[in-house]
Amino acid sequence: MSLDRTDLKIVTAVHRDGRITNQALSDTVGLSPSPCLQRFRRLEREGLIGPFRADVDLDRLCPNVMVLTTVSLDAADHADYRAFEAQVDAIPEIVQCFKVSGDFDYMLWFVCRSVADYHEISEKQIEDGVVKVRISSHVVLDRTKDFDGFPLEKLL
Repeated sequence: MSLDRTDLKIVTAVHRDGRITNQALSDTVGLSPSPCLQRFRRLEREGLIGPFRADVDLDRLCPNVMVLTTVSLDAADHADYRAFEAQVDAIPEIVQCFKVSGDFDYMLWFVCRSVADYHEISEKQIEDGVVKVRISSHVVLDRTKDFDGFPLEKLL
């Protein structure tokens, strides 16, 4: 896929404000509304932008605990990795999973109702999982910087 400067402006503007109107977007990138919308829809079809979600203030919505967990697999063949990833995919409280290099194989981000709920889920993962794992848990005490989008201006 080839992107020109205007496509990158559209991606950057939408990344900054997912609720931007087509009129405001077209003004921002210097196109009339119709071609701007056509480009936006092409970028969406090609999977470069979307799906769109709202940021939710989880602390105001409900009690919760966030836990960052490092996981090491006891076995290390491709079938074990795929089986573990399928297991992770089936646990809704794991909101993000990264396969990483270094001293462990994965880093998971859990969001649970309580530490007790996290403990139950992680114990089940260790005891009943399709792959034997070692887990190290790190309870988030405070978020000192929230994700506010990728630094596209620096990356592009």
